[in-house]
Amino acid sequence: MLPIRSAGNEQFKALLKLVQSSRERKLAGRSMLEGVHLVAAYRDHMGVPEHVVVSNTGLGNPEIQDLLGRMSGLQPIVLDDRLFQKLSSVVTPTGIIAVIETPRIEPQPEKIEACIMVEDLQDPGNLGSLLRSAAAAGIADVLLSKTSVQAWSPRVLRAAMGAHFSLRIHEGVDLSAAADRFKGRVIATSQQAKQSIFETDLRGDIAFVFGNEGAGISAALVKRAHAVVAIPMLGKIESLNVAAAAAICLFERVRQQAAATLR
Repeated sequence: MLPIRSAGNEQFKALLKLVQSSRERKLAGRSMLEGVHLVAAYRDHMGVPEHVVVSNTGLGNPEIQDLLGRMSGLQPIVLDDRLFQKLSSVVTPTGIIAVIETPRIEPQPEKIEACIMVEDLQDPGNLGSLLRSAAAAGIADVLLSKTSVQAWSPRVLRAAMGAHFSLRIHEGVDLSAAADRFKGRVIATSQQAKQSIFETDLRGDIAFVFGNEGAGISAALVKRAHAVVAIPMLGKIESLNVAAAAAICLFERVRQQAAATLR
């Protein structure tokens, strides 16, 4: 154990910078995972983190004890609860934070099959939920435009619940160029479309395009779509949350593929 009891400790100050500054995380190429579930997901899919920080209270948590036992050779940094609270981004910390090297994936994949293209999404919770649905639906690649929210921000990581480690997340992508290179069909979503998602063949290689919460998908991307589809709604609601819409589209594809295998 490596106990730290002072806020003036250099290692603690370095950790605090990573927590507080997205610029610092980007420069360092590091991301922060908070909570037993996220740290365990990383351990199961990616291996042992660079560093693990545990609160004094967290040391008594059986789940954290078990998780630390699966990280042989890694010495946890132990903080008193007051210092740990300064690092935590949640109201009630579970008592464990991991520092990892942010996975480096090429922004422009040479070859992609079924994927999601996300244009200018701004809300971290929406992106995290979308990533979670993508992983659950068996999608491997997610392409984010240059002005979308950072995929490895703490809020996106919390909302995705470990989905990052089952995906290849490409940031800073020119989506128009990616759509031009895509060998399958590009499906854009718009509530004004006349074609229903449920009447559209979604089997095979599909690139779903989802846009900004307010502005939707740009005209340039819509022009590249092979189909523009809507989700029928019975209630008097203007539109669905983008993460909810994405989940419906993705699992309609799952349903169609499952139905095809039963024929």
